[in-house]
Formats: sequence, structure tokens, C-alpha cells
Amino acid sequence: MITTDPIGDWTWEITSSGDGATAAGAAETAVSIWGILAKHELAVPAGKASLSVRSVNDMRNVHLDMSGLILEADPLRPGTAVSEAVEQAGSLQGDLLVSLRIRCPGIWLESGVKHRAEQLFAIQVDVWKSSLTVVTLETYSDAWLTMDTREREQAAVHAENAPRLAAALTEVSALLGSNPEPGDPNRHATPTEAGFEDPRTEGPAYSDSWGTFEIAARSRRLRSGLPPAEDEYPETTDSPVRYFAIQRETQTLGYVWASVTNDAAGYEPRTAAGDAAFKAGAQWLLLLRDAHNQGLTPLKALEWLTQVPPRPEIGSIAEDAPEEAPSLDDLEDLSGKY
Repeated sequence: MITTDPIGDWTWEITSSGDGATAAGAAETAVSIWGILAKHELAVPAGKASLSVRSVNDMRNVHLDMSGLILEADPLRPGTAVSEAVEQAGSLQGDLLVSLRIRCPGIWLESGVKHRAEQLFAIQVDVWKSSLTVVTLETYSDAWLTMDTREREQAAVHAENAPRLAAALTEVSALLGSNPEPGDPNRHATPTEAGFEDPRTEGPAYSDSWGTFEIAARSRRLRSGLPPAEDEYPETTDSPVRYFAIQRETQTLGYVWASVTNDAAGYEPRTAAGDAAFKAGAQWLLLLRDAHNQGLTPLKALEWLTQVPPRPEIGSIAEDAPEEAPSLDDLEDLSGKY
């Protein structure tokens, strides 16, 4: 399963003498870690970086805030978006926190088949007052676990993926000169220096952590930029659901659905598609609100959506007829795994 919050994280701290920690050094470290992940296909083109600089004594004082920087093939060569941002950060003076973050698309494996997630890992490098560098690596997939975050055993998936993570962690530790500090146990898993504890030993912290927490988190994210609505289709149902995949070019962004009992309708983002799934999904929810305001039943709304004028930026419905899932939970599972 793919999540919007980290499954686990690992941290390394590097203390420098004098003013030895710089924005340029942070960028070199982050790009080197990207290269290690890329060696194992845990990072693939094209990542996106963000860079911020804040005053340590007042974090509200933002000196620089740049996002959406494309990580090109040689991101630190002169003239790239990343190198220009790093140069700006390096010119600033004072007691500063420099933060560079790279979101890493990557590949996880199942039965030899490669599946891409737009945020498989994230690399964060923070430089505090030019003296302390803190490196954090986060993962957003449970492919490294012996049980997925819905409590299903996945020994074969673990065998294909866990060694890749372990090798990457070993190489990052060699690069940084120390072993990582595993993140705290969380609702999904317990990180270790080499990956994760086996949840089969003592059982997971929460039953079906993905279904318990991720569904609600995705809904909040989908609706965070929408105006409140007094009346719309309910978003839950106990019946089977009919759905269409929302496609943009070759990528599936999510699934718009209606219950067969005509009591609910909604949109499920395909988490692996990243930000695009949520940005498009907000617009599909607005279209469902339009259908509701017209008095259409959920199934009629699903049919109406196939006839709305195309908007390439939010994707489109390509199928002539909807698919049917045994339950909304099955559709949510599909949208969260692949």
C-alpha cells in the first residue's frame, strides 16, 4: 500500500566544525543519496525539490522558499533550477535553517512486475546554523514489510523489496559515516537500522492501519481546498460500487464511483499518482456536487460525468461502461496499492 504519511524514517546527524555546513553541501548530500536510491530504482526521474531558508530564532521569518524544482539529470550543474536556488540560499547570512527536500518517484516490485509510485521516498537535509546537518530519509510504501498495512502477509513482496531498502540504507550510512537513528514506531510499522521489524512477531500497532487512518487522511487532503457544501452525496456505502478510471495521458489519477444502491458517490485518489491525483480529484468532487445540485441520483451522476466537456488537466473517462467492485473497500484498496 502507498501512503500520504511516512511508513517509516531514518535520520543521520553530522556535526561540522565552524561554519562547515552549507547549502551547497546539503545539496551535494541530497543528490548523492538520490544517486544511491536510483542505483536500486528506489528513485527514478524526475524528482522534485524544494528549498527554504528560515531564521533559527524566528521560524516565521522566511528568507527563501522555492518549490517544484525539477531534479534534472545533473541537478547541481550551473544553470539548473536546483543549483540557482542553492546559490541564492548560500548568499544569505545569519543564524539560519536551510532545508532541502526531494520527493522521489520510485519502483516497488511484485512478482517481478515494476510498479511506480510518485513519492516512494523523500530525502530531507536540514542545515542548522552552518554547524549541524540532519539527514532524514522517509518511505511511503509498505513493500518492505512482511505484512502490508492492511494486515495481509506478503512474504514474496517483502523478499523482492526489503533487500533493496537494506542495501540503500547501508550505502547511505557509508556515505554519511554513521549508522541511522531509526524513526519511532508509528501507526504503520517500526523502523530498524536495516529496514523494519517483522510485524508478524508482536503484531501491528493498529488493526488495518491503512484503512483506519489513510482513508480519512486522503479525504481531508482532497477536500482541503474545496468550499464547504451543505448537501452532497454521502461518501460511504455498504453496497458494491460502479466506477470509472480517470486517465490523464497514460496515467491513472483515480476512480469516480457510485453505489449500486444509489445511496452514495465519490472519488478515490490513486495514491501512487501523487499530487496530481488529489488536484484532479478535487475537481471531480466539484463535478459530483454539480450533479447533486441537478437532482441526479448517484448512478445517473456517474453517467452524466461521461458526457461533461473534457478538461485535459483533470483527466477524463475513457471507458464506455463502468467497472464494478464488490465493495467501496475493494475500490479503496485498488486505489491505495497500485
